[in-house]
Parts: sequence; structure tokens; C-alpha cells
Amino acid sequence: MTNLKFAALGLDHRHIFGMAAGIVEVGGEFTGFWTEGEPQPYSGFIKRFPDVPRFGELQSILDNQEISFVLIAAAPSDRAELSILAMSHGKDVMVDKPGCLTKAELADIKDCVAKTGRIWSINFSERFEVPATTKADELIAAGAIGEVVQTVSLAPHRLNAPMRPDWFWRPDQAGGILSDIGVHQIDQFLHFAGVEDAEIVHSLVGNFKNPKHCEFQDFGEINLLSGSKQGYARLDWYTPDAAPNWGDGRLTILGTDGYIELRKYMDVAGQSGTDHVFLVNNNVCTRFDASGAGTPYFARFVDDVRNRTETACSQNHTFRVMELALEAQDRAMRRGNLQK
Repeated sequence: MTNLKFAALGLDHRHIFGMAAGIVEVGGEFTGFWTEGEPQPYSGFIKRFPDVPRFGELQSILDNQEISFVLIAAAPSDRAELSILAMSHGKDVMVDKPGCLTKAELADIKDCVAKTGRIWSINFSERFEVPATTKADELIAAGAIGEVVQTVSLAPHRLNAPMRPDWFWRPDQAGGILSDIGVHQIDQFLHFAGVEDAEIVHSLVGNFKNPKHCEFQDFGEINLLSGSKQGYARLDWYTPDAAPNWGDGRLTILGTDGYIELRKYMDVAGQSGTDHVFLVNNNVCTRFDASGAGTPYFARFVDDVRNRTETACSQNHTFRVMELALEAQDRAMRRGNLQK
């Protein structure tokens, strides 16, 4: 079977590394990339993908009929426009989060998907690029914790302020913390709770540590409700320097017969490495090394492009996650320096 060709539009966020590597690993042919200038990830990208040519003009990629889909990791304020351009030229899209910044942009994207029949997939990397979540899927499907009642998601991130571009600090160009990092947590709640929709019952954003960037949101939280299922998420940019990774991301999935905890990127003062999964139920209390569980999203996405299916992530799910994230952001209480 012929490998599908793809290209990258924008190298403004380092998530392009995982997106591109995931597609290459499942056989995608990396045809080229286009980006404005030389954003911070540029030098690392060309070292990792030295044989991938740079296109001087965006239109050259859009007009190339051999390119089946594009990966978009441009600045967040450009992602909606690039997505629509790509889909209007017959290409499917995998876009870094946030996929767009406003409800109006999302409405335009939905309209474009309806008109073109193209795929618009947000790479929810905290689920799609984490083998531990694949293991959690297996355990839940096997009935290890009964019916899911609640998810609690903790999503700390390291700020790395000196390496951040100007747009990072501006909500009008990067989005707020809930519409950015929050999409991961909303995605995980809907997915692991097995529901299609939810209600935002509480959302909050704050700036407690970065007064020089008075509109930047360095803390946030969300409460979600869907029938008998609840979700809570805490997000922040406070990862201390001594932490061995960019964030101690954790997800606890509580069921009627037990619980699963994912320590995705580190196990503080415990086992080394990533993808630690703990299961406690009526029969076992154990830890799994889930690092080999795989990340099937990328292979499924390529299959969806080829077969016009929705095995990687349904389009309705992607749309609803983005809608809820934007709603949470719009109605959030403002605390700390954001109140000034």
C-alpha cells in the first residue's frame, strides 16, 4: 500500500515534533514544511528532520495534490485560517491544540468540514501521545473499575519563560489556559467517562505568579458534569525547576469498583521513567509499566485519511471538546492579578 504524503504548516510550537514523529513512525511520507521565519522550535526541527525540504510559499503545499494531509503547529491565532485553507484545497488536517481561539473561528471550521468532507482533528496529545492512556482504556474496557463516576486531571506545566515567543503571553493570540491546556482535560473526561457531552458547572482562571504579564493566565480549573459523572481539572504553569520533566501530569479515574491513576510523565520519588499506571480494585493493588502500550491515534488517523472513517477520534467529539473549552474560558471567574 502506498504511503500517504503529508506536510507541516507552521513550526511555532514544539508539539510539531510529536505530531510529525508519530506520523512518520506509522509510515507517512514527510514531503515538506512551510513556516514564517525561524520560530524557536525551528533549529531543533531541522536537526530532527534534516531531509525534509522547506517550501518557500504556503501555496506550493496547498496546490500539491500529492499531499493528502497537513499538520498545523503555527501560532494559535493562525490555526483556524490555515485549517480552512488546507481543507478548502482538499487536504485533511491534524492541528495542535488549541485548534482555534474563538467561537466564530470554530463555526467557520465546522462549516468548512461540512462543505468539503475533510477531517479536522485536534491532536489531544495528553491522551493521544501517552501510552498510559492506552493502558487505561484496556483496563476500563475489561471492567477493572466498574462504571466510571469521576475523573480528576492535574496538568502542571513548566513555564520556561525565556524561550516563549511574544504571542505566548497574549490571550488574543494564544488563547487562555482553559481553551489551550484545558482541551486535553475536557477530552479526557468525555472519553474516559464514555459520554458525548457535558456541562461546565464552574471555571476559573488566575494570574498569581506573573504580574509582568498581567493578562497571562498561569492557573485555571474546570468542573464538568454529565449525568451521573463528574470531572475536575486543575491547570497551571508552576512546575518547579527540580522536577525531572515538564510537568507531573496525573489523571485519576474513579469507578464504582476501583480506581486507576495515571502518572504520565514522572512518578515523584518513585519509579523512574514515564507512563506509570496504578490500579486498585477489590482484587488487586498494583502498578503497570505502560510505556509499551502504544499510541494508536496516529495509525488510526492515517487509516481515516485513507478510508474516510472516524476511528482515531470522531469529528463530533473534537468539535464538542473545543466548544466546551471556549465556553469554560469565556465564563471563567478571574482571580489574582487578572482582577486588577
